[in-house]
Amino acid sequence: MAQRSFKTDESFLEKLAIGAIGTKRTLENLALQGHFPVELERGSTGYKIWKTIKIKRVRVPDILCVNSGIRIESRSKTKLVISMSHSSADETRGWDFGLKNDDYVALVVCEKNGEEPIDWVADENVQYIKIIDLRSAFEANKVIQEKPKGAQEGFETRLTWPSSVASSEGVITEISNRIKFKRTSDNRTISLSLSKKGITLTPCVRVGDGISRYQILASVVPVLKDVPKREIDSENYYRDLLTSASISDRYCAAKAYSFLNRQFDNIPLIDRINDDAEHIYVKIEAAAALARSGSQLGYDFIESILNSDYLEHRLEAVIILGELPFERSGQLLIRVLTDGTQHEEIRGGAAWALGELNLRSTIPSLISAFNEVSLPIRIEATRSLKRMCSSHVYTVLDFFRNASENERPGISWALGKYGEWDLKALVERIDKGNLDMRQWGSYIIGSSNPDRIINEIEELKQDDPQLYFAVTVLWKITSSWVYQLKEY
Repeated sequence: MAQRSFKTDESFLEKLAIGAIGTKRTLENLALQGHFPVELERGSTGYKIWKTIKIKRVRVPDILCVNSGIRIESRSKTKLVISMSHSSADETRGWDFGLKNDDYVALVVCEKNGEEPIDWVADENVQYIKIIDLRSAFEANKVIQEKPKGAQEGFETRLTWPSSVASSEGVITEISNRIKFKRTSDNRTISLSLSKKGITLTPCVRVGDGISRYQILASVVPVLKDVPKREIDSENYYRDLLTSASISDRYCAAKAYSFLNRQFDNIPLIDRINDDAEHIYVKIEAAAALARSGSQLGYDFIESILNSDYLEHRLEAVIILGELPFERSGQLLIRVLTDGTQHEEIRGGAAWALGELNLRSTIPSLISAFNEVSLPIRIEATRSLKRMCSSHVYTVLDFFRNASENERPGISWALGKYGEWDLKALVERIDKGNLDMRQWGSYIIGSSNPDRIINEIEELKQDDPQLYFAVTVLWKITSSWVYQLKEY
């Protein structure tokens, strides 16, 4: 058997980041249109990588508009083409698997804006194509099928629906056998073909239209700027969907119940949980909706999954608890975090989820996790503490003062990365007779932005010359061009 090739963590992280940033832009765009969009496919707006436990979730589009039932698959592109990965050998990896005719695909261009894998920004322009139109063009052989990718990409093919895309802003001046537009920046006329590899394109614009960069001007499918609204009776619509033969429909319905924002009949959700034949992830979503509504049964079911025989189910339950903003969620997550019999990544997941939950009451448990032998658990705990600093920075500063030597490095990293603390408040908590505290205090200040505290730092020079010296030395080193220089 040929050896399989895997993407590096950094490459995978970059792809996740591009997808997440594009999906967030689509959510923003839909909200501006008056829709009520929520993340349907869990994880599509984040780039958390679970390295050991792989969760195989229900295949659904990225976004659900709760008030209409419309679903959108968000596709982020570094170059705007209407294209999808496709496998004719595996139905579940087909380009349209899990999509319905009245779903949409959203196209968003993302551009690099920094050196890190997550440094991408999404263009303002979001364009929508209905799945039935993509299927119709596919069945009419109006797509271009490229050769299989390399082993690194899983031997899938690439389907492209031909289109012509504007490279800059302008105004459409002519539509004949070509589309012409006058570019805004220099009034130069740009001409684009209405044919790609023998396939005729249909204009998506009219003469006189103003156009934006990355706008699709012609294609084999209609391209929309807005998703049409539709009215539904939400509770009746999703109640009916809960009994659909399609697992993606049932999952979608269970998820939607969490966002109905009013009391609803619990019985349909309870029926999903009690159905032995139901998919576990539909059950967990139904339980999450029940928990949000104040039902004890919802939390009881999620708690039972924390002891499942299957690690991926436990991890999914942990992740969902991080979405339920209640004290009971925090207590269940603390129980998992401190349970030495749980898998390391489950415990690390609990630490991560506590950061998502952002409850002040859970900070002591996160800090206690810095005493763990397991490095992954400590890493997740300190990343979560950093996220929580935006809401609870003075609580974290108090813990810095009272922490043990094992706990202080994690607290210091969190405070240093956060960087928005008050310098006076921090210095007041540094015991001049405690060398470890002073060293880590220097790290916190020295890893911050000097410009933010430049006026206050001179006072530190007078009050504590040794601390001032340590901070300025650290600033000098980290700002030097040699600081991150590599040998190769």
